[in-house]
Amino acid sequence: MEFLISRGWEVEAHRFRLGRHDLDLVVRRDDLIAFVEVKTRRSSVCGTAAESVGALKRRILGRVATLWRVRHGRVGDRYRFDVVAVRDLGGGRFQVEQVEDAWRMEGSAC
Repeated sequence: MEFLISRGWEVEAHRFRLGRHDLDLVVRRDDLIAFVEVKTRRSSVCGTAAESVGALKRRILGRVATLWRVRHGRVGDRYRFDVVAVRDLGGGRFQVEQVEDAWRMEGSAC
């Protein structure tokens, strides 16, 4: 959250839930809403953090995002899905990267 706040985002929701599924973060900058999945990795041997969000997870996040939009969205809001990739470099050091507009939902305003 600190990383996104330092980049001008306001946190709208943290762990917004639909049943057992949740959005890690919902953040806003003006009329842009980003539904954010946070992934942490120690290495990229099994792929990058962004690559670890597969098709099933994207569909689930899309359903939860739709519920958030119905309950909290504002007229004129724009939506996208981001991934915040945290790489654990060891020794208490981390590298954080925001992958903006990481994917789009087919047939959706997101």
